[in-house]
Amino acid sequence: MLKGIPKILSPELLKILCEMGHGDRIVIADGNFPSESVGKNAKVIRADGHGGCEMLEAILTLLPLDPYVEKSVKLMQVMPGDPVETPIWDKYAEIIDRVGGCSTDVIGEVERMAFYEEARSAYAIVATSESALYANIMLQKGVI
Repeated sequence: MLKGIPKILSPELLKILCEMGHGDRIVIADGNFPSESVGKNAKVIRADGHGGCEMLEAILTLLPLDPYVEKSVKLMQVMPGDPVETPIWDKYAEIIDRVGGCSTDVIGEVERMAFYEEARSAYAIVATSESALYANIMLQKGVI
């Protein structure tokens, strides 16, 4: 056991967070995200039974966000005409502010298909059991 490491972070995920360098991206995917097919060239970590908020909070305790890009956090944009509400985005913003130490200015939205394309080149994808729709979030690692 290690002190100060959130229990939700598996040894495999800790290793991946350590391996990532400045500019690498990690996706925290909801339960509907096609993690295995989109992540066939990435490292896919199963986090079954865990939600997006708890995973985001745990990862941000260790991962610095990139201050050198306009938007170091990206959300999958709701499809035009889709009546889905995204209250989880407000929770994500609160976690980014509280744990990540960043204002919500670092958060941007990416059109759905463009998000999938960006996710294909992510270093890793964490497949959660998050049931909220459009709860996918991509983080770009910064420097310490």
